[in-house]
Amino acid sequence: MQKSIADSIKKHKQQPNLKFRLKETAEKFTDTLFYTLFDAETPVDENMEKLAATFEDLVDLACWNVKKPCSKVWENYLAKLPQILELLNLDAKAFVEDDPAALSKEEVYLCYPGFYAIAIYRLAHELYETGFPLVPRLMTEYAHRLTGVDINPGAKIGKSFFIDHATGIVIGETAVIKNHVRIYQGVTLGALYVAKNLKNVKRHPTIENNVTIYANATILGGDTVIGENSVIGGNVWLTKSIPANSVVSHTPDIKIKTVTNE
Repeated sequence: MQKSIADSIKKHKQQPNLKFRLKETAEKFTDTLFYTLFDAETPVDENMEKLAATFEDLVDLACWNVKKPCSKVWENYLAKLPQILELLNLDAKAFVEDDPAALSKEEVYLCYPGFYAIAIYRLAHELYETGFPLVPRLMTEYAHRLTGVDINPGAKIGKSFFIDHATGIVIGETAVIKNHVRIYQGVTLGALYVAKNLKNVKRHPTIENNVTIYANATILGGDTVIGENSVIGGNVWLTKSIPANSVVSHTPDIKIKTVTNE
C-alpha cells in the first residue's frame, strides 16, 4: 500500500525544478549579505568567498533556463555592493533624523524592521534588474516574513527612504518612490485592479520627492502621481494624482456620547 501511495504522489509531482533548497539557500545568502555589509565582527574578505560559493549554488538551483546567463551575474553584482551600502547608510541616516525615538544608527541597523526591509529590497533589486530568476523575490519575501513589510524587488526607490513601524506596508512591483520619502505602518502603494495582461504595464503609483504618507493610507494606480512635498494623512484612499505641496486628509464621522450616572 505504501508503495502505491508513493507512486501516486510521484505521478502528481509536476514541477521538476521546484526545489525548496533554493528558498533556504536564498535566505542563507540574504543573511550573509546583511552581516557582511553591517556586522562589525564579520570579516568582509572571508565572507566574499562564502557569498560567491552560495551564489553558485543559487545559479545551479534557480537557472534551469539555459538561456539565462546567470553565471555572469555575480561579478557585476559584487561591484555594486559598495553603492548599495552607500544608499543604505543614507536610509539609516534618514531614520535617525526623522524618528525622535532613534538614538543612533546602530539602533536602526539592529532594531528597526523598516530598515531591514529596505536593506533586503535594495540588495534584491539589483538582482531583479539583471533578470536573475526567483532569488530577488525569495529575498524580499524572506524580509516580508520577518518584518511584515512587502516590497516587490521591482519597485524603484530613491535615496533616504524612511519606513516607521513597518508592519503591513505593501509596495508593488511598478511603484516609483523618489528621494526623501517617509511612509508609516499600513500604507499600500498598489494597483487599481489585478489582471494578467497588465504584466508589463505600470500598475502602481509614483511618489515624488519629500512626500510623507501616514498610517493606513492607500494609494492605487499606475497613473497616480503624488506631487512633491505633499502630506497624505492616515486612512486616506487615493486613486487620482495630486499636485505638489498638497495636504490630503480623511475626516471620519466620529460621535462621542458621554453617559453620566445620576
